[in-house]
Amino acid sequence: MLTALAVLGGFGLDLLLADPAWMPHPVVFMGRAIAALESWLRRLFPATPAGERAAGRVLAFVLPAGTFALTAGALALAYRLHPAAGFGLELLWCWQALALRGLADESGRVYAELARGDLPAARKAVSRIVGRDTAALSAEGVTKAAVETVAENFSDGVAAPLFYLLLGGAPLGLAYKAVNTMDSMVGYKNKRYIDFGRAAAHLDDAANFLPSRLAALLWIAAAGLAGFDAKNAWRIWRRDRLCHASPNSAQTESACAGALGVQLAGPAYYFGEYYAKPTIGDSARPVQPADILRADRMLYLAGFLALGLGLAARFGVLALLRCL
Repeated sequence: MLTALAVLGGFGLDLLLADPAWMPHPVVFMGRAIAALESWLRRLFPATPAGERAAGRVLAFVLPAGTFALTAGALALAYRLHPAAGFGLELLWCWQALALRGLADESGRVYAELARGDLPAARKAVSRIVGRDTAALSAEGVTKAAVETVAENFSDGVAAPLFYLLLGGAPLGLAYKAVNTMDSMVGYKNKRYIDFGRAAAHLDDAANFLPSRLAALLWIAAAGLAGFDAKNAWRIWRRDRLCHASPNSAQTESACAGALGVQLAGPAYYFGEYYAKPTIGDSARPVQPADILRADRMLYLAGFLALGLGLAARFGVLALLRCL
């Protein structure tokens, strides 16, 4: 019961306060740990493809396992000291594991700059939430990037964390964040990380496999509730959900593209390298800055659906176990 209340409270705090800049965040410490471990492991293992893959496997095990062990130990100690201390710590970590309000706020800033006609400022704003190169993006490119990241990060930043928080509390939720952070730092198919980051990328694919598909279904339902084209969202999701190098990234992007009746994705530059990514959705109309706000509306609705259905599933399973 306390874990479910902590998840509910963390969701509420995320909606109210997002991610205050003054508050130390676990992802920051995870990033520092990844950088330190990478440096140490690259010195420890030979600089060969096999050696880098072995080093990457060590990183992919140590970071999430260490995160789980540290957070579980800290929570056990806090609950032992006093139930209120344990609940407060779990509430804090559940809040920090979620990124719904922050994602909506950041994408809203992109929309505001586009609405003002300030393309350089819009490029700078979108660079805060996407991994691609943004310096040469057109207004349409900036808009697409913002809509895509809202849809994709609903899975990574809301649905998947909620899934793991409700399944295993803050320790499992933060272990998932460690996997996701690790993939965002080393899971690239470039010269530096093609071997070292392979295990991290595969682990992230596995961790997101089920949550990303649940997230897509929630997005389709949210599209219907928001008055968008849920039928087309379902059609495009069925057709284009695997149009990405990752088995998970196009799941919610395709549902979003179908709901809005636009075409997303396509070729992009990352760290100066050209990637010929396939398009997602049909180009029934041009992408418009207002599509960012439409995506944000579906983001919020899908988030509430994820929370409500997740809590119902958790309580249902617990009630069933008590009857056995």
